[in-house]
Amino acid sequence: MPHGYSKASEPLTEFSTERALKHIEVISKEPHYVGSPYHKNVLEYLDLELKKLGLETQIQESAVLSKWNNLVETKNLIARIKGAESSKAIVLLTHYDSAPHSKSYGASDDANGLATILEGIRVFLHNKTPHKNDIIIVFSDAEELGLNGAYAFVSEHPWAKDVGLVLNFEARGTKGPSMMLAEINGGNSNLIKGFSEAKTKFPVSNSLMYSIYKMLPNDTDLTAFREKADIPGFNFAYIDDHFDYHTVQDNFENFTPECLEHQATYLMPLLLHFSNADLSNLKSDEDHVYFNVPFGFIHYPFSWNIPLLLVAFLIFIGVVTIGLGKHILDSRDIVKGFVPLLGSLIIAGVVTFLGWKSIGGLYPQYKDMLHGFTYNGHSYIMTFIFLSLAISFWLYSKFATKKNALSLFIAPLFLWLLLNLALVIFLEGASFFIIPVYFGLLILAISIVKSKSNALTNILLSIPAMAILAPFIQLFPIGLGLKMLSGSAVFVVLLFSLLVPVFGAFSKKQGWGWLCFVIAFGFFIKAHLDSDFEKGKGKPNSLLYVVDADENKNYWTTYDKVLDSWTKNYLGENPKEATELNTNSVGSKYNSGFSYMAEAPNKNIAKPIFTFLRDTTIGDYRAITLEIKANRTVNRIDVFAHENLKFHNLKANGLKNINQEGSFYKRKKSNLINYYPINNKPLTLQFQIQKDMELDMNVMLSSFDLLENPMFSIPKRPDAFIPMPFVLNDAIVVKKKIKKSAPKQVEILETIETTTDTLITQKDSLETN
Repeated sequence: MPHGYSKASEPLTEFSTERALKHIEVISKEPHYVGSPYHKNVLEYLDLELKKLGLETQIQESAVLSKWNNLVETKNLIARIKGAESSKAIVLLTHYDSAPHSKSYGASDDANGLATILEGIRVFLHNKTPHKNDIIIVFSDAEELGLNGAYAFVSEHPWAKDVGLVLNFEARGTKGPSMMLAEINGGNSNLIKGFSEAKTKFPVSNSLMYSIYKMLPNDTDLTAFREKADIPGFNFAYIDDHFDYHTVQDNFENFTPECLEHQATYLMPLLLHFSNADLSNLKSDEDHVYFNVPFGFIHYPFSWNIPLLLVAFLIFIGVVTIGLGKHILDSRDIVKGFVPLLGSLIIAGVVTFLGWKSIGGLYPQYKDMLHGFTYNGHSYIMTFIFLSLAISFWLYSKFATKKNALSLFIAPLFLWLLLNLALVIFLEGASFFIIPVYFGLLILAISIVKSKSNALTNILLSIPAMAILAPFIQLFPIGLGLKMLSGSAVFVVLLFSLLVPVFGAFSKKQGWGWLCFVIAFGFFIKAHLDSDFEKGKGKPNSLLYVVDADENKNYWTTYDKVLDSWTKNYLGENPKEATELNTNSVGSKYNSGFSYMAEAPNKNIAKPIFTFLRDTTIGDYRAITLEIKANRTVNRIDVFAHENLKFHNLKANGLKNINQEGSFYKRKKSNLINYYPINNKPLTLQFQIQKDMELDMNVMLSSFDLLENPMFSIPKRPDAFIPMPFVLNDAIVVKKKIKKSAPKQVEILETIETTTDTLITQKDSLETN
């Protein structure tokens, strides 16, 4: 990652991070989630900036019911730069909405992407850069709600058929290097070759990252292009300081300029390369393993994996045979080598697993950081890295001497070969782990040929293992949460084992172990001193006011596992568990549910109006058209239905699910529709159910105005607290059931006025007010 960043004084022919930062400052001035007042301001600002560059813009207005059953009207901002002889167009993609619920300012996610593209295109146009392919700029809407804007472009815009490649700029934190993730259906070889040919300055990527990425619920706008139109592309995102992701702390003050500069080191060379490349030939049947090293980017075909592994096994067998024959290796010491290796792996893994569990008990407030990475997370990572090193030094001190270090090295090499065999079978993207093994075999071979081990040679040949493997020790817990610390501890021991020819010769290994232990304890103390919450490192908390319109009851509720001074003002010291509120509730990516609840005063919140525009028995089915009016300004409407109800031909405001095939409507558990209304537009559902089934639905209507609503007088959160991300928060929620038996007539119309609980039935089809 580049250090320092370019100033506004940079010539206009160069990318200036400082000029780009001015865009971020404006865009992240206020939260700009879909439906918020500043959302429109951001769109207008971006439109004006593109026009300043001489581009003709268009706004694609659409509505999409996404694969997550999220419905929202979207406005994508689009522009096109014509090329000399376009084979296919390249899309520069990012989104302009910020995360809802937690009122995120969206500086990193995703003002950073907007600024990168705006400044990059400015440079590209200023330099009159020659290019063959068209360049399409897509600033998408509603990414945070379900990739709706991206799906709208791919599914409906005529330019989508011209696209050959997408460069998508994202963020999942506020710090760290930007990592490249390739997305493609089928083989990635041509895509990776093109990335390599573009010669980006600071590539950070490997094929293991995308293999893991595909297993996680982390889709981006690029996913819509790949899934719906089979268009490949690259994601670029930085992920460190994950604790700021989707929070109010994702603001301009916490933004890291070097991250933006790193994004630019991808954009400029890739734009230059792919705007002149043949984009019609990026698909392939072949995959490539790829990884970065300090001096560049390496890739090779998956077809090399098995030969590389077989050759390594043969070299291993041959060198060990020669070593035994020359009596440089001792068979008893080779067997002994498995004791400190396996012992270190087991002890470090178990100690770290139990250690992190114990830390969770000592600091229960960490439970409310749903993403699983605490503000002092890096100190915990270092704590368990050095503790694992201490364990390794202590165990090897019992067995390793300068004389038998080579013999003890056989066990780690054999284990690494077995590990690579498993990777070739189950996770081919990680098969580049064989490269450090080759250097380990080279250390062994040179030592046996020369009949002695050379310390300098061993150190130099151990550098590749450090360069390739060491970054994963931090990457696992940063990317997947501190629950992966035990995995990092195991990885530390595995890496240590490849360095046995270096460390094995140390005369005071116990002393090194104690030094590592003291350092580990120092980092633990540092983590403890940093465990309190403060301004800029706020404790996430949540508060909602829930109205049960069926029971005429009102509740305060929260997702918090540990109540704090602010939430206790409403939930009290001994609130009851919120089990009953978790039936048909809004979920989150971390499967969070309400934790506690307490009775709340009645604020006479307006109840919704449900109108049956149609309820007709046709053959074996009931054809129903239902209109849901919030009767107040809301930000989302969530509809749930009993899991036994099978819905067919469902449309929401005239739209069917973008991935819908056949008549059956697919859904997860009871969730039916998540609707984000613009200008309070009602939700109209059309569907069919079996004629003998009772309609059993629940509706949740939420507004994100609990702290601003004049009916309440809730004080602002203290500086040491922030709205909890990823969950419905600071919301006024009304829950109301819809339950209705099959009609006796062929067609009826019913209006349920929930404010008075009156029921009006008319035999004729009428217009509703």
